[in-house]
This record gives sequence, structure tokens and C-alpha cells, in this order.
Amino acid sequence: MEPSHVRRAVAAAISTAGELGLQVNDAVVIHNSDRIAVRLTPCDVLARIAPQAWKDDFQFEAEVAHRLAETDSPVGELAPRAGPRVYVRDAFVLTLWTYYAPAGDIAPADYADTLMRIHASLRQIDLAAPHITVRIAGWAAEVDDRAQTPELPVPERELLSNTFKRVRNAMNQWDTRDQLLHGEPHPGNLLSTSRGPLFIDLQTCQRGPIEYDIAFVPAEVAVHYPDVNQPLVHQFRILMWAGFTTMRWRQSDQFPDRDYWRVEGFNRLRAVLDRA
Repeated sequence: MEPSHVRRAVAAAISTAGELGLQVNDAVVIHNSDRIAVRLTPCDVLARIAPQAWKDDFQFEAEVAHRLAETDSPVGELAPRAGPRVYVRDAFVLTLWTYYAPAGDIAPADYADTLMRIHASLRQIDLAAPHITVRIAGWAAEVDDRAQTPELPVPERELLSNTFKRVRNAMNQWDTRDQLLHGEPHPGNLLSTSRGPLFIDLQTCQRGPIEYDIAFVPAEVAVHYPDVNQPLVHQFRILMWAGFTTMRWRQSDQFPDRDYWRVEGFNRLRAVLDRA
């Protein structure tokens, strides 16, 4: 967000927390992209704030978190006073979450165990969520639409388009068992806390094979997840970098260090393609 929007978003979070009886003496922005995360103290609440266009995504995420909390799942919890509700203030929507102070490093085996636990919890809930093919189709459409990705060079546009076709064809080669997934269980979405590792950022929850989720974790973690189709995991690693890079070339993208990641995304994509 632009600085002027950040100031207004922080003010919206402070106002909302105050109305819920939460004490706020300080607010620190700990993440800023197309949405922001703000730590409120001394109530130790994390506010996630975005433009109002994000309302449906935020509501979906809050519902996923609420449902998973009933299964003792390893996920970050909504702030008790806030509940699974999306608050609308000024031009923003926001949700309020429990803040977790960082703990130590997470061992690969513990990371894999946490992923298995959230997968088990996701199998216990019935929730309407899009299939991963919907997300793939969305990325492919952005690549094909020069209005959405006007600065994407022609050779790289063709590389991404061909990559999405390749992965979709590869998916048809295997008989997979679909279930609800986290959607992006990469290290940035796993917190080390005094309660143990907890997943956050649940608005990417979708339906598909577990190999899709496993593609987001480091290789040293993936080896601890049993009974996995490794060739399919590799195809999804290709997809992960193709999707990530596509998002960086969106005209509206506000990812930190976007120009660096536009180039590095293609470097990572080509590297994983070379290992196929």
C-alpha cells in the first residue's frame, strides 16, 4: 500500500480494536504489499487490512480459520473478541487475529508433521472451495491478457503459457485423490510459536491433491511426508514458480521488491524446468 493508504488502514485497525474493548497504545506495520499486517499492542492482536475488494477473500479466510479451530488444527486463531467477522472501516476491510511471538527454528520433520496435521483437519470439514484448476486457469488467463500483464515480454509470455499447458496435461496422467488444501503452505506462512508451528494465510484454501501443497515446502521437508507422488510434486513445483512469476507481472502487483522477483521468478522457473 502507498504510505497515505497505510496510515488510514492503521487508523481503521486501531479504531476497530478500540470499539471491541481492546487496548491499543502502539501499532507496528510488519508486512506491506497489496494488504498490510499490523501488530497492535499491548492487546497483542494482529490486524490484517486490505482494500474493500478483498472482502470476500477475508470472509472466506475467517470461515476456514473458524472451522479449523473446531478440529484442533495447527492454525493461527482469530482474536477471541473479534470472531470470524470481517470489519469494514473507511475504504478498508480487516480481520483481527491472535499475535504469536516468534519462537525457535522449525525442524523439517516438525514442518512435515504440521502439514500432515492440517491436511487431516481439512479432511474433517465440509467447505465449498475452488479446485486448483480454477487458479491455474486464472493465471493462464492473465498471461494471455496483455491488459493485465502489459510489461511481460513475448518470449516469457510464451514460456508461462506453455508451462501452464504442460502442468495441466501432466495432472491428467495420474489418478489423484482431491481434498481441501492450505493452498500455499510455504515457510512464510508457517509461524514458529510457543504452541508449536502454526499455519496462517488461509484464504488460499482450495481443493486438489496433497502434492500441490507439498510443492510449496522445501525439499528437506517434503521427504518427511509419506506416500507422495514425487513426479506430480515436481510438476506442481514448476506450477508454483509459474504462478508466482505471473503474479509479479500483474500491472496491479504491489509485492515487495517486485522488479527483483520478476527476474528471479523466471530464473527459478527455468531451473526447476531443467530438472524435469
